[in-house]
Amino acid sequence: MLFHSIVFISVFLPAVFLAYTVIRGQNARNILLIAANLFFYTYGQEAYVLLLILSASFHYFIGRMLSGPRRKLCLGFCVAADILLLFVFKYLSFAVGAVNQAAGTHITVPQLAMPVGISFFTFQALSYVIDVYREPELCEKRFDRVFLYITLFPQLLAGPIIRFKDIRGELAGRCQSLENVSCGIRRFIQGVIIADTVAKIANGVFALPSGDLNCMTAWAGAAAYTLQIYFDFSGYSDMAIGLAQMFGFHYKENFHYPYMAVGIKDFWRRWHISLSGWFRDYLYIPLGGNRKGRKRTILNKYIVFFITGLWHGANWTFIVWGLMHGTCAVIEDAARGRAAGRPGKFWKHVLTIAVVITTFAVFRSDSLGSGLFFIGKMFAGFSISASSRAALLRLMTPFTVTAFLLGIVFSFPVLEKLRTMHAGSALRLAGDAGILLLLFLSMAMISSGGYSPFIYFKF
Repeated sequence: MLFHSIVFISVFLPAVFLAYTVIRGQNARNILLIAANLFFYTYGQEAYVLLLILSASFHYFIGRMLSGPRRKLCLGFCVAADILLLFVFKYLSFAVGAVNQAAGTHITVPQLAMPVGISFFTFQALSYVIDVYREPELCEKRFDRVFLYITLFPQLLAGPIIRFKDIRGELAGRCQSLENVSCGIRRFIQGVIIADTVAKIANGVFALPSGDLNCMTAWAGAAAYTLQIYFDFSGYSDMAIGLAQMFGFHYKENFHYPYMAVGIKDFWRRWHISLSGWFRDYLYIPLGGNRKGRKRTILNKYIVFFITGLWHGANWTFIVWGLMHGTCAVIEDAARGRAAGRPGKFWKHVLTIAVVITTFAVFRSDSLGSGLFFIGKMFAGFSISASSRAALLRLMTPFTVTAFLLGIVFSFPVLEKLRTMHAGSALRLAGDAGILLLLFLSMAMISSGGYSPFIYFKF
């Protein structure tokens, strides 16, 4: 079930919220949410709801076993099982295809549909087990609380990845206040209208024949996709945070204006914070971080960014995208402390955005070859034909250009500062009216089938 479906907005969410509000007692509310979570996942994913149940149960029992004598063995078994699960559903076909291409073999594997959200709920469940291994006092004896933590529907399909210790207290007891509900509804409604509009530019450019691509169209398409993926995923994260807040849960922010970043490392402190934090705490630091010398630090960074790219999907485009970011992070470390010739903050920001847009061109492409060709056009496609101009003019309508410009503006904390400056004023009321307008506009787009699936559902 999707957040922007009529069934979710008109039936599922109101019914669950009303029942949750009427029911008294935290245990009864937890049971209601567990039932709602399973129904939410079953709707469209009937074949894999048992996999979700088994995964949540498996990690609960592993967590209990970590208090026993063979803690390290239990942890290793859990990590191996999770890696195997992800490999079978996400990477088996890709790996066999790579072997066939390299060795000239013709091995065939069954084509398995990937369970939606498998990367997110597996990483979230694994973080619980690792945290319990490190801090045994985090072990939760009640099965329903661990099960609810792993399967809670706001973040189940596309994150953010929540740490158990961050909501442990709220699993046991939480307050459903009017302030939480209203704030949650407001964040949910903000949605992804900008993402769906600029997607028309991005999808149109990436679908152009190679002869119609040039420097101007390529940069327009890559920049539009950069805005699309940000507003798509940050919009989903806002929806998830808002939904959770309606039921008394408080999730940490998953984005913090990443396009304000000054450097790639700063970008990853702001982009998909729950994932970058996961890799930092559970992969980079255990590998040794920056504590084992310069060469080992460089290797660790490349390993983390390689896995980060691979996490997004079984395609060389994602792997190369991750390695490109890893290379930029290594270069930043090498340049640190060298005052001579260093650009100012503004130019560092411009360079960061240029790198982000360029690398997202590879990320968006269907194959590595087409991605590199696209980048070539961004930097060397100076010939502008009549057909390429006509194609760009078709895509850059007043509506899409307006959304593009608003996307640039809203990539910075403009609205946040206005709300702070004019809290309680007529401007605040106008903002609330704007939110209601967005609700009606969103419902109209949903009814007409105008919304696209969230990008991160593929990962």
